[in-house]
Amino acid sequence: MPIDAAKALAAEPRSGEITWDRKDVQLYHLGIGAGIPATDPDELRYTLESRLHVLPSFATVAGNGSPGVISGLSMPGVDVDLARVLHGGQSLTLHRPIPVEGTATATGRIAAVYDKGKAAVLVMRTEVADADGPLWTNDAQIFVRGEGGWGGDRGPSTRLEPPAGDPDRTVERPVREDQALLYRLSGDWNPLHADPDFAKTAGFERPILHGLCTYGMTLKAVVDTLLGGDVTRVRSYATRFAGVVYPGETLRIRMWQSPESVRVAVSAVERDDTPVLADTIVEHS
Repeated sequence: MPIDAAKALAAEPRSGEITWDRKDVQLYHLGIGAGIPATDPDELRYTLESRLHVLPSFATVAGNGSPGVISGLSMPGVDVDLARVLHGGQSLTLHRPIPVEGTATATGRIAAVYDKGKAAVLVMRTEVADADGPLWTNDAQIFVRGEGGWGGDRGPSTRLEPPAGDPDRTVERPVREDQALLYRLSGDWNPLHADPDFAKTAGFERPILHGLCTYGMTLKAVVDTLLGGDVTRVRSYATRFAGVVYPGETLRIRMWQSPESVRVAVSAVERDDTPVLADTIVEHS
């Protein structure tokens, strides 16, 4: 069997130093659509070094996202065809606000392996800490099609009950035609997001937007709309990737607010509100 769950879970974690600076933060913010209008004081917090704060989803690309999914797929006990791999979900826990620049140690390991029958699910955990202590924990849920069925633990369900009633706020965010080209400069060089021929080979009509770009755009919308633009209020953020987004489309972001969390649903306007993010929740102070 290409995935040996016991061996993967027992493998030694991999650690490495990561660094980032204000330029990396600014580039990431531009990649998720910040800076429109360019002189808006609220947008300058994402783009101007003298006012800069860090959207927590930057954690998914800090240090070019290393150690990342590809590194995890080369761990002992894991030998899979990358063509069968799907990024199924992402969760992030913040231990304190992310500084504008920093050096930290990122430690990655496979935290869980689940048997979903027709697929295996790997939970790849990255824990990041600097000299002052823990900064954040990232979990990427990776589906490997065709690798289930060995009788292992199915794992917990990530599906949430739909929010009740109409959303408290609904906003729309356009995805620029060049957005995937800009976002990939933060470290995800997969040609699926830039090369039309590669995208067609993968089964798409044209290059698609990075799921983690949609993830970042959505968190920014929640912070700006319901959290007073205060990035430090975000405690955790989790989603399930339910569909693709094409550059040039429009995201419709629906939000249901409660005292300590925001439930979110994201769809593609031009494709009859086809879901792209589901089971999405931002926990906040």
